[in-house]
Amino acid sequence: MNVVIFGASGMVGQGVLLECLRDSDVEHVLVIGRSSAGRPHAKLREVIVKDLFDVVSYAEELTGLDACFFCLGVSAAGMTEAAYRHLTYDLTVAVAQEIAARNPALCFVYVSGAGTDSTEHGRTMWARVKGATENALLRMPFRSAFMFRPGVIQPLDGIRSKTRAYRLLYVLAAPVLPLLRRAFPNSILTTREIGQAMLAVARNGWPRPVLEAKDIHAAATRKP
Repeated sequence: MNVVIFGASGMVGQGVLLECLRDSDVEHVLVIGRSSAGRPHAKLREVIVKDLFDVVSYAEELTGLDACFFCLGVSAAGMTEAAYRHLTYDLTVAVAQEIAARNPALCFVYVSGAGTDSTEHGRTMWARVKGATENALLRMPFRSAFMFRPGVIQPLDGIRSKTRAYRLLYVLAAPVLPLLRRAFPNSILTTREIGQAMLAVARNGWPRPVLEAKDIHAAATRKP
């Protein structure tokens, strides 16, 4: 399997990248981003671009792919809806359209979030935009597309969030997260589980296109 990852330097993206590098069925991993993921490996190729909106500049890289794991995301805090939509909906759709045109047999996995609004008309701005993005992806001519909606995530393998506030939160929560995870295994996911679940649905599919936290946990632990 040949895969491309967007957002491999973020917390979720790092977890997905590590699982792809560990998986013997994944032959080649392409990472496209504004900075290096910092995980050199024999089967990893990184393409660093200044502007991800300039899809034409890296479009030729987007061929011969079996799966795309799209883990890019920004916080909506302090942003207008127009600005957030541009960085979330517009960028994702532009990249996905190019990938779909070049790889019709590809599986596209998008990291959304718990509480995403599929109706696109709710009160919460970020949830509306994420819902619109999910809906646009599900209309594209991929072999399959899956929307991942994780909630609380426990970082493993030395992974840290790029957001300072989240890093502080994880430091404070570190002593209790493992206990909470044991108590609520279907609600609190690890970065490792999310990566394993993405690979699982890319290989074997899933009964529904939208996976909430309990579905992601099930996909990661289900035997082939």
